[in-house]
Amino acid sequence: MPGRHNEKYLETGRARQKSRTREALVAVLRDLLKEGQDPSVAEVAAVAGISRTTAYRYFPDKEALLHAALPETGVGSLLGGEPPSDVRTRLAHTLDAHFEFIRTWEPQLRAALRLSLTPGAARPTLRGGRAIGWYRDALAPLEAAGTGIDTAGLAVRLRAVAGIEPYVWLRDVAGLPPDQAFEVMRANALDILDAALAVRK
Repeated sequence: MPGRHNEKYLETGRARQKSRTREALVAVLRDLLKEGQDPSVAEVAAVAGISRTTAYRYFPDKEALLHAALPETGVGSLLGGEPPSDVRTRLAHTLDAHFEFIRTWEPQLRAALRLSLTPGAARPTLRGGRAIGWYRDALAPLEAAGTGIDTAGLAVRLRAVAGIEPYVWLRDVAGLPPDQAFEVMRANALDILDAALAVRK
């Protein structure tokens, strides 16, 4: 549910001005996240030059503001209009697209991860398991061929080694630079696929 802002408030009068105010708050939050900050609604409002009272009319809490700043991830496939038929190639393409998504949205993804670890907080939009669907889509030829491989379970295993969580560990704990962190995740995911295919031979 991207946005999670106060829809009723946006629908009443001066719609364009309200939309600009909302977007200004979201833009400031994204900038602050990129700087490594974790601001409150009031702090975002101060930087945006918008009164705290007005900001809370749009976003009643920090969680609502974060939801609005997150990218839309409703796409069901990362393979484009003419996907390859070879499953390993499909997985490699999906990994590359997923990693580019992480590069682009890393601050927001980190913020969503932090929020998901907060007791009592609702699960953020980006914590909905969509990436599992991307990996299952990459594995679709295995299902269509009737290989007997549990593609749903395999997709979960792939997501476990390729996503923001392992990326954060590789960067912040293992100390790897971004490119090397992505390469480790890529190698792990392809190894998992190769092992599953080897069992079927």
